[in-house]
Amino acid sequence: MYTKLIMFALAAAINANAQAQAEKKIRAASSGNFSLGTRNTLSFFNDDGVVGKGIGGQFRLQVNDRINTEWYMDYITSKNGVYTYRNDYHIGWSVMYYMSKQVYFDRFLQPYFIAGHCFDYAKMADQHNSQNQAHATSMATQAGLGTHLNITPRLDCSFSGQYMLHFGKEINSTIASDAVVISKSNFSHPDGHLLFTVSFNYKWADLWM
Repeated sequence: MYTKLIMFALAAAINANAQAQAEKKIRAASSGNFSLGTRNTLSFFNDDGVVGKGIGGQFRLQVNDRINTEWYMDYITSKNGVYTYRNDYHIGWSVMYYMSKQVYFDRFLQPYFIAGHCFDYAKMADQHNSQNQAHATSMATQAGLGTHLNITPRLDCSFSGQYMLHFGKEINSTIASDAVVISKSNFSHPDGHLLFTVSFNYKWADLWM
């Protein structure tokens, strides 16, 4: 019995030491960290004042102690009163530049500049007649500020706010003679909106260990 207890204690000690060493590696070497996360978004559209709510996912791969990359996908929905609804799909990437060197993650706040690019597919439809619809594709550049809240060396909660400038044909809706008219512009032009994101991310591995 005592032999089994000793063996169990040794196994627990070895496992605890291995976990401690893994934590040290995550703390000591930011570059190569691979993270997975989920995200929620709020999109404030400038033209019609509609607020879109979205969900999505992302992964991160950190290049060095000052530069991290983020690759994401968002699904955003919104309604314009009782007439139309709109669905937006974002697929893109961003670069985060940390304002100070955070090698050991010894600070709770980790602010950064963020900028990137994405592709967008948008669909607007009549809430009472799904056949009355229009869709468009566009691409966008975005930039803003954000920060990590480092809950543990592996887990963070991140907040960011960005302005997204889209280039493409815009979709609009109007009411004419009690009918919903959905139309797409004939020419591409810039159009922007604010995007706020909250995400939770977990560092799964150091790919360059």
